[in-house]
Amino acid sequence: MPTSPTQLAHVVYRTRRFEEMLAWYEKVFSATVQYQNPALAFLTFDHEHHRFAFADLGVIRPGEDDPDDRGMIGVDHVAWDMPSLSALLENYAELKADGITPYWAVNHGMSASLYYADPDGNQMEFAVDCFATKEECTAYFKSEQIADNPVGVEYDPDDWLVRLRGGESAADILKIDMAGEVSPIRGAMMAGMVQ
Repeated sequence: MPTSPTQLAHVVYRTRRFEEMLAWYEKVFSATVQYQNPALAFLTFDHEHHRFAFADLGVIRPGEDDPDDRGMIGVDHVAWDMPSLSALLENYAELKADGITPYWAVNHGMSASLYYADPDGNQMEFAVDCFATKEECTAYFKSEQIADNPVGVEYDPDDWLVRLRGGESAADILKIDMAGEVSPIRGAMMAGMVQ
């Protein structure tokens, strides 16, 4: 039987009212910005490194600037915490055996994730933190590393599972390779703003 997540981690929204959305969530949730660049922002209101993320469609998809055009506006995905890297990867193996595979596997730096789409196309992220504590994950948002690659580096979950089952530590597997290429799936959103 698949492993259930331990808790809701965060929700990511696509918006054409980026600054207004940030101000609203800062006010309503007493949230603070953990990291922000022209296209992305991550906010939290508690111990979690981020509870909300926002993607600015005005930067990501310029020319489509009608803020009332619902188009891509709305929830991008909902993220769930998994109890461990082993749980994330063993769950992956079990779901894969049932024909359910992720469309994206990425190490974001502060967390490593597998993204799935349900039959209606709703996107779900299952993630595990890359650091031992929430404080270390939060510190990653304040580091120079995230500015260099705020999206992350793709990984092969089958490779990670073999390495984990072979005795390699989760901490070693979860270290992001900053020399790796920006993920092509989400890296496109960053291309227009990286100079």
